[in-house]
Amino acid sequence: MLMLLFVYLFGGAIHTGTTYVTYVVPGVLLLCAGFGAATTATTVSQDMTGGIIDRFRSLDVGGPAVLAGHVIASVARNTVSTILVFGIAFLIGFRPSAGPLDWLGAAGVLLLFILAISWLSAAAGLLAKSPEAANGFTFFVMFLPYPSSAFVPIDTMPSWIHGFANHQPATPVIETIRGLLLGTPLGTSPWLALAWCGGILLASVAFASLLFRRRTG
Repeated sequence: MLMLLFVYLFGGAIHTGTTYVTYVVPGVLLLCAGFGAATTATTVSQDMTGGIIDRFRSLDVGGPAVLAGHVIASVARNTVSTILVFGIAFLIGFRPSAGPLDWLGAAGVLLLFILAISWLSAAAGLLAKSPEAANGFTFFVMFLPYPSSAFVPIDTMPSWIHGFANHQPATPVIETIRGLLLGTPLGTSPWLALAWCGGILLASVAFASLLFRRRTG
């Protein structure tokens, strides 16, 4: 729905130097993946408030296993949604020029982003006092791609937002996926994307593990 919305309602008014569906697909991929991964916060919070964690602890199931289960489920959900987004994109005219290695690279970057956001969402779910509060985290993650290069070039935005748009995690991830699939210049985007995703992932795993021990200790 988001793909069709952007391409057919807004695409005619936006000039990116190429067909808009070609430009916007990496951004929609990241938006959908981020939103799907962010729902992990709600499911973790539901487990923490619903009593199922006590049952797991009686079975000697550790915190890392519980959280990893949520993350694995998030990756599975987002794999399906990514395939669906690509299917719609191909139907409406998306024609990437990527080779097999480029496809693998783009898939790897997107998977790393999903892992990072899923673990960050798990930490947010542990921090939240209720599933309703945890659900607010999905808004933050869904908002992040908008002030980036996902839907319009950054240089078309007001100058005061350029600094944030250029130096937030969504932009290098999108530019890396776009460069690998479409052959646009990559520059330092892959290294920045890996640094952002790797940093978020490591910090989130450590923070989520600490929070789980405190919540269940």
